[in-house]
Amino acid sequence: MADRLEATRSSVRLKIVPTDSVLDAANAFAAGKTDLAIVRADVGDLSHARTVAVTARGVVMIVAPPGSAITSIAKLRGHTIGVVGGEINHGVVDVLKKEYDLAHANVIFRDVAPADARRMVQSKEVSALLLVAQLTGKHLAFVRGLFADNQNASPVLIPIDSAGAIADAKGPYESYDIPKGTLRGAPSVPADDVTTLRVGYYLVANRHLGSGLVAGLAKKVMNVRRDIVSEQPLLSGIASPDTDPDAFITAHPGAAAYYNGTLESFMDRYGNAIYLTPMVLGGLASVCAAAWRFLGVRPVELLPMELSTLCALPRQIRKIDDEAGLAAIEDDV
Repeated sequence: MADRLEATRSSVRLKIVPTDSVLDAANAFAAGKTDLAIVRADVGDLSHARTVAVTARGVVMIVAPPGSAITSIAKLRGHTIGVVGGEINHGVVDVLKKEYDLAHANVIFRDVAPADARRMVQSKEVSALLLVAQLTGKHLAFVRGLFADNQNASPVLIPIDSAGAIADAKGPYESYDIPKGTLRGAPSVPADDVTTLRVGYYLVANRHLGSGLVAGLAKKVMNVRRDIVSEQPLLSGIASPDTDPDAFITAHPGAAAYYNGTLESFMDRYGNAIYLTPMVLGGLASVCAAAWRFLGVRPVELLPMELSTLCALPRQIRKIDDEAGLAAIEDDV
């Protein structure tokens, strides 16, 4: 998108600062190192963040190996759960611990690097895996690859039945049903829709950025998405954010104005100033003129000597009988 904006000589340009994860992106944003960031709603300090656009949505999956007896969160008691991605998903872990009181159920959560997840499942170091993934081909292939390839054995997706209650807390999560057959079509895996949580990834801007600038950014992002989504299918997830005032991450006023169609034109923004400024200046000029007159300010009067000289001229003129004398008096005047 940054390349397209530059190629079209857009008034809005993006300078990309690569980071290793959404956690690093959130930390850089919170430290003031960037004006924008792509972040996940449940990761990092987002107190200064205001939403510009939704970039994607990640789905929380708790997956057990094929044939596992763990079919619900209640059956996680006494087991170790691998948290794929580690610290990035600690927010999800905390929510589940609180909602289901998993600490008292002796459920242990252990951070797992994505590259080690398959090995730890096969060695039974963990009984299930918790991860957050987008429902795209690349991410679903990763989930399917975590378990042995067997058409007759399917991984078990464990539902989060209290997803609705968690979402009602107005946090970063929302309830979501993983559609039937998401992991595999025949036989269908899962066999039925599975209730779980979903969390958004957002393009956010610093709340101190001007509304006009962010409105222009939002417009450019949506236009570029439309132009190159066929070349970059990942951009299909970009959408307008929730513009309600009580959204977990509030929409930036500039972006909200663009999406709601309330963006002000030049005359809407400056029309009053254009019309009122001449009226105000004219009124001030009238007040100043009245004050000048009230104070009795007058031009400086001629000196008495000059007046006396002028009053004496008529007598001199009457005595002149040639043109040269009149010319001399004219020079004096």
